[in-house]
Amino acid sequence: MDVEWAEEYDFSAPGGAAADAEELYEFRQANLHTGTTLREHLLWQARLAPLHEWEAQVAEHLIDSINEDGYLEDWDGACEHFRHAMGLSGEQMQRVLAIVQDFDPPGVGARDLAECLSLQLRQLPEETPERAAALKLVAEHMPLLARRDEAAIGKVLELDADGVRRVLALIQSLQPHPGRPYQSVESDYVAPDVIVRKHTGRWKVSLNPDIAPKVRINSHYLGLVRRADSSRDQQTLKQHLQEARYFINSLESRNDTLLRVAQSIVEEQRAFLEYGDEAMRPLVLRDIAERLGIHESTVSRATANKYMLTPRGLYELKYFFSSHVQTLGGGTCSATAIQAMIKRLIGQEAADKPLSDSQLSEVLLKEGIQVARRTVAKYREALGIPPSHERRT
Repeated sequence: MDVEWAEEYDFSAPGGAAADAEELYEFRQANLHTGTTLREHLLWQARLAPLHEWEAQVAEHLIDSINEDGYLEDWDGACEHFRHAMGLSGEQMQRVLAIVQDFDPPGVGARDLAECLSLQLRQLPEETPERAAALKLVAEHMPLLARRDEAAIGKVLELDADGVRRVLALIQSLQPHPGRPYQSVESDYVAPDVIVRKHTGRWKVSLNPDIAPKVRINSHYLGLVRRADSSRDQQTLKQHLQEARYFINSLESRNDTLLRVAQSIVEEQRAFLEYGDEAMRPLVLRDIAERLGIHESTVSRATANKYMLTPRGLYELKYFFSSHVQTLGGGTCSATAIQAMIKRLIGQEAADKPLSDSQLSEVLLKEGIQVARRTVAKYREALGIPPSHERRT
């Protein structure tokens, strides 16, 4: 073990492959970006959540009060405002806050660091090692955690030194600033995460091999571990090998979740792939979560800033989710499909007689979709289409 790695093993790849891979990695790192702000990401989830009108109003106010790091500011002011404006009690405000705090990213909407860490720990599976002890530490003994007083922590948690280190390692794996990944960085580079193709009459989803990380354990390093004995150096090698395997398994699990979610979206939106925007079905996070047996926040996290390449173009996965509107026949129609219909109707209108929002509402009603004029106006504005008096030529 008393040798330099460079003396024992040549890490270079043949044909300049290592240099090419390093150049591609640096290019992608320089072009990392988030096309969605934290506020937009939270509002999108709020629109898909089954909220009453007053709950949606409170949720939007709370989201507007969340700073870039993901923390809720002026909670007392928000409670006071809605107590006077709507007569809401503290319990009602707390109920809406709990809904917002259940959104992705984990820990968002917390009022302090202790609550932020607690929210993230509660979203972990109950069988996660040291979860209960970590919850108790962040909820009741934050000063000890801040001082990293391992002796005192061990005493209050009734753990030995190794147990304390495992608890601290779990807490260190959390994100103290959940909003940071959504802070914008200038970039023009977008690559699809999944690719959709039609094969033998069925739509199939596959991961984009150009962006999926190709990670494997160094064979020479693995060979050293196989010659392991009980020495401290060999125990360290075993520990690092275990961590490397855990990391690779985590990457595989993340890719598997993305693939499952994307495949479920495609199965739900086959009509869109076949016929276009007007055939888009209403779809919310809960639909995919229940289908796969996972939490809604997992679906939201799997789709955040991910793109799907289809024969119809490149779409963000969130594009396939939209709320629904009841039709006269008792069915439902997605907001995306209604926007596509409005765009089609406006594209077919006479240049000297553009359709007003009321007329668009009436035409949609004839097609079995009951949409209020103000809703038509909202969808038209979302499409960037001016009102009828500005479209007249």
